[in-house]
Amino acid sequence: MRQSAGSELCAVPVQRGFICLIAAGRSPSRAKLAVRFVLSVSSLLPSSFPNSKMKDVDYAFLRDVANQLRIDAIASTDSSKSGHPTSCSSMAEIMSVLFFHTMKYKLSEPRDASNDRFVLSKGHAAPILYAAWAEAGLFPVSDLKNLRKIDSDLEGHPTPRLNFIDVGTGSLGQGLSVACGMAYVGKYFDKASYRVYCLIGDGESAEGSIWEAMHFASYYKLDNLCAIFDVNRLGQSEAASLGHNMEAYRKRAEAFGFNAIVVDGHDVEELVKAFHEASVSKNKPTAILAKTFKGKNFPDIEDLENWHGKPLGDKSNAVVEHLKNLIKNKGPYKINTAKELVEDAPKISISNIKLSAPPSYKLGENVATRLAYGTALAKIGSSNHRVIALDGDTKNSTFSDKLKKAHPEQYIECFIAEQNLVGVAIGCACRDRTVAFVSTFATFFTRAFDQIRMGAISQTNVNFAGSHCGVSIGEDGPSQMALEDIAMFRAIPGSTVFYPSDAVSTERAVELAANTKGICFIRTSRPETAVIYKNEEPFKIGQAKVVKQSANDQLLIIGAGVTLYEALAAADELAKAGIHARVIDPFTIKPIDAATIITNAKQAGGRIITVEDHYSQGGLGEAVQSAVALERDIIVHKLAVAAIPRSGPPKVLLNMFGIDAASIVKAAQQFVKQ
Repeated sequence: MRQSAGSELCAVPVQRGFICLIAAGRSPSRAKLAVRFVLSVSSLLPSSFPNSKMKDVDYAFLRDVANQLRIDAIASTDSSKSGHPTSCSSMAEIMSVLFFHTMKYKLSEPRDASNDRFVLSKGHAAPILYAAWAEAGLFPVSDLKNLRKIDSDLEGHPTPRLNFIDVGTGSLGQGLSVACGMAYVGKYFDKASYRVYCLIGDGESAEGSIWEAMHFASYYKLDNLCAIFDVNRLGQSEAASLGHNMEAYRKRAEAFGFNAIVVDGHDVEELVKAFHEASVSKNKPTAILAKTFKGKNFPDIEDLENWHGKPLGDKSNAVVEHLKNLIKNKGPYKINTAKELVEDAPKISISNIKLSAPPSYKLGENVATRLAYGTALAKIGSSNHRVIALDGDTKNSTFSDKLKKAHPEQYIECFIAEQNLVGVAIGCACRDRTVAFVSTFATFFTRAFDQIRMGAISQTNVNFAGSHCGVSIGEDGPSQMALEDIAMFRAIPGSTVFYPSDAVSTERAVELAANTKGICFIRTSRPETAVIYKNEEPFKIGQAKVVKQSANDQLLIIGAGVTLYEALAAADELAKAGIHARVIDPFTIKPIDAATIITNAKQAGGRIITVEDHYSQGGLGEAVQSAVALERDIIVHKLAVAAIPRSGPPKVLLNMFGIDAASIVKAAQQFVKQ
């Protein structure tokens, strides 16, 4: 609407989604008359925003709760002499409205499948999250003073050791992706009425993963998702880049397909209305952009720099006294948050997942392990419809598209946004709602290492399948070659690392991973390899296979994936020269089968050669070295990729970097002579 000269615009909220604009003269009396007219008209319209239930909202109560939460955050951070009370204060009204009005949840069962979900992406504000649950009645408020103590689970950032936390947060920019996964499951798998709320700091919104997640949420029309941006203007060391430019935030959110609502984040009435609008908005997610102030209601601290991550110390008493004077109702604040909860999330089981049919290959048949992975994924997806595949636009190379073709509703395309891909999978796996398999080229997981690391902290059960590993992919060159992926996944606490060598072992690795707690990684290869195991061959985590042996072996060769076949070829060649070599397929690199390796090494003269299509650091060789480190008279010689590779034919590259059969033969001959 074009504004005429000599007039001003009066904006009055009339009904959800509509703003009535009236051109009034510069005269204040005319402006007031215009507003009065609009208000009289709006009273005749159907009531949808606010709804009839809002007439009974006790806004004074919600304001009191917000200030009590501020007091709790100050007390807990003072007790621990560390923490972020000013970051908590900016979001106090948001937490009050969410936990004491908007969200529906069973207090007795915080992780009930039908409960609304809340993800605190700005995890450093954990004290006010703990305070909200305590004031709601989940645990004694006095426990808040155990914040950050060594024997308390009320850690500096949220941990899922607490029964009301779904995921660990604190590495910024990750919460919204997790919330997207939860919302996707709620809308498309559970088809339930629960909603997902994610609170994001304005500083962390500089992370690209936030915008990856916003694109995902909009693309999949996640109208059960509400992202709340706490725009308090201040970062850790200086002001955030956009400050309080709320129009810039609004334009960005709308550009990414969100229903964007700008509110005063300290006005509980505006927040109640905004959350209601989010709940009735259809076919798009909502972003509530809350203008707030760091240290709100903290005299001489509010909106000032250099207070990030600091307890109030000597100022605490004065601030708390000021906050107490703002509170009209001294509590307690317990309310029935489950009064409108709809228990419509279905009961499911994700245990004892099996292949719908056993492997069916012929010995000697050439099959790429990446193809066998896709076959197995489709099989377990057929036996349990809560098995899902997520991919980053590589499904026709990882062969996760086999599940999509068999059961398209069990596949989620995350496009080329690997950080969000991993975060969404973590969210999908929360509360044991799905068994998630994430696939892409193994090397691209390196850009999502932080998400994977946080997944371990979150005690997630997510399975990763990385294809195109090593120099054996050939002409694509080093940017596509995963050569550090084993080291990366081995470093993840509690992880299991599978490295199957043929189609049969790959199918069994997928089946085992689906039933294994923690993060699992399955490394698959691009080249076709011969089937060496019978279809009925049993496989166990941490149990290696001796694939070639004799009574007079002089050394042990350990290879995996393509290098297992180079080891077998080398053993045949060595035999012609009178040197007998035993060969082991480790199957899992973590845990490594130390007992089998030690026993066979001792029977083969105490000499081990490891050969791997991976950099030397952190791979198969170092896993074997760790396994035998305390054993006397066992020596390990490692063959691995020692430099950044280049494009070329796979066989040429294996030879160039000293991990082909000829290189193994040469190393073995020198080794035996020692």
